[in-house]
Amino acid sequence: MVRDKLTLALSRARYAAIGAAVGAGIGGLFSRSAASSGAALGGMLGAVVGESRVTTRKRIDEWRERGKERVESVRGEAE
Repeated sequence: MVRDKLTLALSRARYAAIGAAVGAGIGGLFSRSAASSGAALGGMLGAVVGESRVTTRKRIDEWRERGKERVESVRGEAE
């Protein structure tokens, strides 16, 4: 439980930092104000991406486990 929350927080932070850097870099090509706005928007977008990647990975792992359980139950019935 704590590990999952920590993984989610670190993923959000990592992608938010990357998004802010990219947004600031692109916005900085236009003006200082655009750099600030780009960093804010990039950070928010990065946090959303970081969270969705973790939850998606978790769901895929759950589906794989369910699939393994089903295969094992079918094998057990066949024997």
